Amino acid sequence: MKIEKIELRHFNMPLVAPFETSFGVETEEEHIIVRVDSEGITGWGECVAMASPFYSYETTQTAWHILRDFLIPNVLGQNIANVDDAIARCARVRGHNMAKAGLESALWDLFAKARGVSLAQMLGGTRDKIAVGVSIGIQTSPGKLVERVASYLSEGYKRIKIKIAPGRDVEFARAVRKEFPNILLQVDANSAYTLADVDVLRAMDDLNLLLIEQPLSHDDIFDHAKLQRALQTPICLDESIHTVDDARAALELNSCKIINIKPGRVGGFTESKKIHDLCADHAPRVPVWHGGMLESGIGRAGNVALASLPNFTLPGDISASKRYFKVDIVDPEFVVDADGMMAVPTKPGIGVAVALDRLERVTVRREEFE
Repeated sequence: MKIEKIELRHFNMPLVAPFETSFGVETEEEHIIVRVDSEGITGWGECVAMASPFYSYETTQTAWHILRDFLIPNVLGQNIANVDDAIARCARVRGHNMAKAGLESALWDLFAKARGVSLAQMLGGTRDKIAVGVSIGIQTSPGKLVERVASYLSEGYKRIKIKIAPGRDVEFARAVRKEFPNILLQVDANSAYTLADVDVLRAMDDLNLLLIEQPLSHDDIFDHAKLQRALQTPICLDESIHTVDDARAALELNSCKIINIKPGRVGGFTESKKIHDLCADHAPRVPVWHGGMLESGIGRAGNVALASLPNFTLPGDISASKRYFKVDIVDPEFVVDADGMMAVPTKPGIGVAVALDRLERVTVRREEFE
């Protein structure tokens, strides 16, 4: 398909409530929407780089630069045979996975629509519904956290993830487990601890947690192997896994027992599938689950499609649109049913329509390339 036009939109949408993690508080979400047009078909993707370089070195500004000056020139005006062709053309750009994933996701949508199949089908998905959970930011007290957990359980969510940080960890997690002894519960440290904190992390071993997510440094694999040997609770790696080779190293070192896959973090759906397959084929099998980056409905649609693959066996951070935004930029918006499940779109491509009027209202910068 000849890539005739590409458009970038930098959007800013306020969150329904502040979202606090160990590296700060977010009150609004800034991402980049990528639109690719070819032969009368439009593909949509989302680059999840944020305004600040706290989760990743990439930001909306750096991603815009990489997309505009390096990635888009490699495909614009070119006859692209498939997504792998586009990836090969951009391969000499090192890193910048979020920028790459934004463009790649739009191309996946484009090629799926051209074939008349859903993105889930194109990726190899096997489910028509996926189990989803909710991620809860750090609260001011254990009591407030318990209240928030209760509210989300009432909405149908079956798995709860709570963010933790030094001083707001064991007591908070213990309060939730005491109030809700049977729920699926996990914690996410976002790299807030060191090996010196092993006793704090071990203190949560009796809470029957699904996992402890990324307790140590964002770029570490080796020390996580030491920590996993000291804990009964499975460690899940997030920020440390950028490629299938990182995942292979983590599994061979026994640095974790579970991996969180985020397409933006690893460069797109293609690399995500490689990590998924590696974990599925490992002996013993290593479960994966789908993380979230507070995406709009465009990125969320891609997440749902990917999470329909068979080895996504743990509920992901793919919450309903209303969890983060008063009004999303797609129709229909994503919802969670009473059983904690979310329907996988079946229409061609990402399966939802972009509400251009709403997208226009939240757009703060726009640039076209023809």
